[in-house]
Amino acid sequence: MPLQLASTFRDNLAEADRPLIGMWVCSGSPLVAEICAGSGLDWLLIDGEHGPLGLESIVAQLQAIAGYPITPLVRAPSGDTVIIKQYLDLGVQNLLVPMVNTGDEARAVVSAVRYPPHGVRGVGSALARGARWNRVDNYLTRADEFTSLFVQIETADAVANAAEIASVDGVDGAFVGPSDLAASMGLLGQQEHPDVVASVEQTIRTIAGLGKPVGVNAFDPSVAHRYLEAGAHFVLVGADVALLARGSEALTAKYIPSSDPAETTRASY
Repeated sequence: MPLQLASTFRDNLAEADRPLIGMWVCSGSPLVAEICAGSGLDWLLIDGEHGPLGLESIVAQLQAIAGYPITPLVRAPSGDTVIIKQYLDLGVQNLLVPMVNTGDEARAVVSAVRYPPHGVRGVGSALARGARWNRVDNYLTRADEFTSLFVQIETADAVANAAEIASVDGVDGAFVGPSDLAASMGLLGQQEHPDVVASVEQTIRTIAGLGKPVGVNAFDPSVAHRYLEAGAHFVLVGADVALLARGSEALTAKYIPSSDPAETTRASY
């Protein structure tokens, strides 16, 4: 009997009756990924851009998560065609590509995700976990059905081009990155600056107005709720490494009175 793959993040968003809440998994640990997978959250972002993740690590994390009712979205380090091919062949069904600044860049990423004649994805389904080694019936002709693509808007140029980017056929949604957006606006480390927040809200309204799902990163609960009220469809509200860092600092402050609490305060991502 042909194997069935999990529903995509695109499909989950379309069926959801509320925003989907998730967290980052940046540690590279399959054990940590599995712990987070059982949290009750809606989705996890496995971060191949800033985390210490190789191809083997991504496969192991996908396998660890597979037994839980949670959806993994995997961020590639770039929109490179070869990297995207490798990620999809590993079994990444939901791909997030960072630093997409123009409609042309978005179209190039879509091409990398799709097989010929509609794109340039290399064909190796018989060798790949993505097709379960050709155990998924008609995988080559149905690959788009099993794959969702999200692009990241995280510069001032991308905000200006948000409507064009989100309108590209094959882009299933967008994710706004306030940290890099703040840096591109000359406000490095100030992702909660009023000008940055206003740009994020503008982008959310623009993309949601086109009927495409849009998400954002927000560790501060008040900011997260503000973006949800602005119309965000999916939000990241924490990260494995940040939770461990802040939790261990709190533990230190609790049991070592001489520690300076001010030294354990860190800016959110």
